[in-house]
Amino acid sequence: MNMVKRILDIVMSLLLLIILAPVFLILALAIRIKMGPPVLFTQRRPGYKGRPFNFYKFRTMTDQVDLEGKLLGDEERLTALGRWLRQYSLDELPQLINVLKGELSIVGPRPLLMAYLERYTPEQARRHDVKPGITGWSQVNGRNDLSWEEKFALDLFYVDNQSLVFDLKILVMTLLKVLKAEGISQEGWATMPEFMGESTDVERRELEDREQEDPGEGERKQ
Repeated sequence: MNMVKRILDIVMSLLLLIILAPVFLILALAIRIKMGPPVLFTQRRPGYKGRPFNFYKFRTMTDQVDLEGKLLGDEERLTALGRWLRQYSLDELPQLINVLKGELSIVGPRPLLMAYLERYTPEQARRHDVKPGITGWSQVNGRNDLSWEEKFALDLFYVDNQSLVFDLKILVMTLLKVLKAEGISQEGWATMPEFMGESTDVERRELEDREQEDPGEGERKQ
């Protein structure tokens, strides 16, 4: 299966890069005009077995800093153009280059941050037993509107049940999700909250329980 999947990845990414070349050019010009250089956001991410690679996205945020020289929060740096790019997943298009290079697959668990590698439980770390992808099972079942616990469970389901038929199902569901622009982020967050370890979701649920018991508590903390 791995060889067939790699061949399909090469064919699909190459065709899409050729077909979407005008779109790439228009988006790159828009980003350059609205936000200035660089057009691409590049970051080291863990790939298959946790091996790092340079991950590409269209830039969606500015580099604005506060008076102390620290980057502002995601919500403050996310531009209107960037929000639109994220809404329709257009910021992900440069990852077709990663697919062509063999660093990503079209379908697989999303590559997260290098810092998360040491925070995973051994079970969660199994998400790196397959090549990461542009889209995946957790993406089409909630995307960033999921808790980390839910996201990892879906990733592991894919690892244990991957097949070409499953990949085709995910691709069809991805197209529908993109058109509906669903699950871009959790309520109150411009992006996915940082994963701090296995206690993250427990603490989140405890906070939600306390807010249900005293609805005003969450408002006082903000």
